[in-house]
Formats: sequence, structure tokens, C-alpha cells
Amino acid sequence: MKVLIVEDDQEAARYLARGLGEAGHSCDTAADGEDGLEMALDADYDVLIVDRMLPKRDGLSLIEKLRETDKQVPILVLSALAQVDDRVKGLRAGGDDYLTKPYAFTELLARIEALGRRKQTADFEAVYKVGDLELDRLSHTVQRAGKSIILQPREFRLLEYLMRHAGQVVTRTMLLENVWDYHFDPQTNVIDVHISRLRGKIDKAFDRPLVHTVRGAGYVIRADAD
Repeated sequence: MKVLIVEDDQEAARYLARGLGEAGHSCDTAADGEDGLEMALDADYDVLIVDRMLPKRDGLSLIEKLRETDKQVPILVLSALAQVDDRVKGLRAGGDDYLTKPYAFTELLARIEALGRRKQTADFEAVYKVGDLELDRLSHTVQRAGKSIILQPREFRLLEYLMRHAGQVVTRTMLLENVWDYHFDPQTNVIDVHISRLRGKIDKAFDRPLVHTVRGAGYVIRADAD
């Protein structure tokens, strides 16, 4: 899962990120409520872990602002405020779960993994379609105009991500983070190479291309070339 930790205590944030990383999850951190809100709006996270007492914007305000948008990412509120009224306020603000400090890491891990499964169940879409191109996530198959297309695992992930964001421009940074799980630019042409291979398989033998380059921005998959 991809997790955003919004925590102003740097040591606590590092502890969480290290533990979640060892459990196989990818983590970003934000040290204040404003940065946390901006990051939550700009990227697709599976779960947010939000401290209540944050600089610039408190945790409950962050959650309320996020819930005003179409972002329905599950949120675990993590706070030293442990009274019943505090927990109720956290849940009513839009939190999905509330865990008090100090906490057992194993419990936190179990809670966010449960939230992540809930999101995957709610968001799961088995088949993506763009024009005459169809990708089936369950059978791991791709067809265009009824013709089967064989993709390598990374090509499949790349196409899946493009199709999940059909009609939207996908940047290099988005692809590096979500398809390759890089949080830095390796300064290689790995994306260009895979896009070229993907085009050779899903576009070359057909009348109209589906994958388009948006100069200076990234790539988009759509059925029309306009």
C-alpha cells in the first residue's frame, strides 16, 4: 500500500515509515497540516495516518477539508488525545479509525491494512476499457478489437495505471512512483522505453493510436486523438 504519514514529530514519523516500509508498504511523510493536505490532494494514497495536533493546519481541519473533495481515502487518526469526546470528534470529522498514543505498532499495522482492504474492495474495478482496448485485472489479460495482447508484468502495470487514469495526463513522476515505486528520478529513459514497447503492442497494428504524448507534461491514454 501507499501510505501518507502526517506527523510533526520527525522521530515518530521516521519510526512509522521504517516500520511500514519493513512490512512492505510505501510511505511519504508530511510535517504539517498544509503540506499533508496538499500531498493528499495531489497523489493517490491507499491510507492516511494523521496526527491531530499539527502546525499550520490541525489534523481534524485537514480531514474535513479533504472530505469536501472527491478524495475518499481511508484515514487513521493518531493522537495523544484519548478521551471519548476526542475520539468522537476525530471520527465525526471524517476519520475512519482512531488510535491513541502510545500505541502498539502491530495494532497500528493491522488497522491500516484493514482500512486498505476496505478501500480496495470499494474501489475495485475488474475491467478497464478505452475504445476497443480492454484490460481485465482478474484474469490479467489484455485485448484490443478482440485480439489478445501479451504484456510483460511491468507493461501490464503501466497500461493498468494509464487506463485507470484514462483521459488524464499522467506525469513521469506519477509513473515512477506508482508503476516503478521510485520516489526519485533515476535519470534514465526507463519510462520512454516501456511506453515505446507498450505502443508497439497495443497501437502499432491498429488504425488509431490510444497512447498519446503530451509534450512537456507526460502521457495520456484516450480513444480520440484530439
